[in-house]
Amino acid sequence: MENIIIDKPAWICIKDKKVLMARSHGQDVFYTPGGGREEGETSEQALIREVKEELLVDIVPETIKHYGTFTAPAHGRPEGTIVQMTCYTADYIGELQVDDVEIAEYAWFGSADMDKLSAVGLIVFKDLREKNLIE
Repeated sequence: MENIIIDKPAWICIKDKKVLMARSHGQDVFYTPGGGREEGETSEQALIREVKEELLVDIVPETIKHYGTFTAPAHGRPEGTIVQMTCYTADYIGELQVDDVEIAEYAWFGSADMDKLSAVGLIVFKDLREKNLIE
């Protein structure tokens, strides 16, 4: 059986040693904000669009920096479905708000919140913690 790969650019936003996470409606875990590319989009363009759609803020394009790429089994998907998350850091303009259509809530996560993450989110979280970027 061939693996299905979900390729997703994602935004790592850190404030006060905590990382921003979002939960979609109907999901039981939190994810790193971001999402799939539309046809012809670069990862950076998709990141800017997805963050605007989900959290109603504008990523500052010239501040986008590649952080790393992480893979894990996709949460809530059939066996063999893998999410490949290419993570970027970037500054933003505006006030974080949820888009009620797609996102149920967002939260700033520290070590006590690791049990609320998807598998790939947990890998990213551990990497951020090892680098002392979050608590």
